Amino acid sequence: MNLNTTYQNAHGTIPYGMTNDYMFRAVLQSNNKVLRGLICSLLHLTEKEVVSVEITNPIILGESVKSKEIRLDISVLLNNRTIINLEMQVTNRLNWQNRSVVYLCRSYDSLTRGQDYDTAKSAIHIGFLDYTLFPDQPEFYASYKLINVKNYQKYSDNITLNVVDLSRIDLATEEDRIYHIDGWAKLLKATTWEEVRMLAAEDENMREAAESIFVYNTEEQIRKMCRDREEYYQDLKNYERAVLERDDSIAWYQKAIAGRDESIAGYEKELSDRDQSIAGYERELSERDESIEGYEKELSERDESIAGYEKELSERDESIAGYKRELSNRDQSIASYAKELSNREQIISEKEAQIQQLLAENEKLRAGNSL
Repeated sequence: MNLNTTYQNAHGTIPYGMTNDYMFRAVLQSNNKVLRGLICSLLHLTEKEVVSVEITNPIILGESVKSKEIRLDISVLLNNRTIINLEMQVTNRLNWQNRSVVYLCRSYDSLTRGQDYDTAKSAIHIGFLDYTLFPDQPEFYASYKLINVKNYQKYSDNITLNVVDLSRIDLATEEDRIYHIDGWAKLLKATTWEEVRMLAAEDENMREAAESIFVYNTEEQIRKMCRDREEYYQDLKNYERAVLERDDSIAWYQKAIAGRDESIAGYEKELSDRDQSIAGYERELSERDESIEGYEKELSERDESIAGYEKELSERDESIAGYKRELSNRDQSIASYAKELSNREQIISEKEAQIQQLLAENEKLRAGNSL
C-alpha cells in the first residue's frame, strides 16, 4: 500500500476508531493477521500455537442493514477446538453480565444430536467495555471461570469470560504489558492518527490494524455504517443518561425514604423507650398501690385495735366511775362513821366526866364517912 494513502500521512482526529463496533468488526473480519495478533495477545498464545483462526459469522461489509440493533459480535473458531466470541460494547446497557453469559452458553452449546460430551469445544467470551463493570473492584483485564466458591478448585476450563475495561488501562498489570494487551486497548481507544502511529510503531499486528482503520475510514459505505452505529449508540447514551437521571432521582427518593425510615425507627425506639418507661411507672404504681393497700389494711387493723382500746378504755372509765361512786359512798359512810364516832367519843367523854365526878363525889363521901 502506498504510504501517501495510509495512516502515516494522516493527522488529527480519527473519524471512526475501533470503539465503533462496526469498525471493530470490519478491521478484524478483513484482516486475519490482526485478528490472530489480538487473540494471541488476549489468550497469551504464541504465533506457533495458532494453527487456524476462522470467523464463523462473517457479514458483507458495507451492506446496508435494516435494523440498527444488528449484532456485530465476532464468532471465531480457533484451531478448530475453541469458540471465541469477541464483542465491543461502549455503552452501559446495564445487562452485560447476563448478556455475556447467555452468549457464552450459546457458543458452548455447539454439540449436535448424538455427539459425545467430550467432543464439546471450549468457549471463551471476550468483551471490550468502555466502562467499569464492577466499580467497587475495577480491573483492566479480568478472567472468570467456573470454580468452587469455598476452596477455589477449578471446575472446568471449557468456559471462560474475559473482560477488557478500556476505561481503566491504567490498571494494566505487568503480565498485561508483557502480552501487549494494554497496547491493543490503547489502539482500540485511540482517537487521533498521531496516537495510532505511535502504537503501530511498536507492533507489526497493530501496524496492520492501523492500515485497516485508515482504509475503512476512506470507504464511504463503511463510514455510513459506522455513522449509523454512532447515531444508534448516541441514542443509547441518551437513554442511558435518562435512566441514570431516573436512577439518581430514585436514589434520592430512596435516600429520603431511608432518612424517613431512620426517623420512624428513631420515633419507634423513642416510643418503645417511653413504653418501657410507662411500663416501669405502671409497675411502680402497682407496687405503690400494693403498698397503699398494705398500709390501708394495717391502718384498718390499727383502727380496729384502737376501737378495741377505746372500748376497753370506755369500759375502764365506767369501772373507774363505779369505783369513784363507791369511794364517794364509802367516803360518806366513813364521814357518817366519823361523825358517829365523834358523837360517841363526846358521849364517852361526857360519861367519863360524869364518872369522874361520881368518883370524886364518892371519894368525898368516903372521906366524910371515915371522919
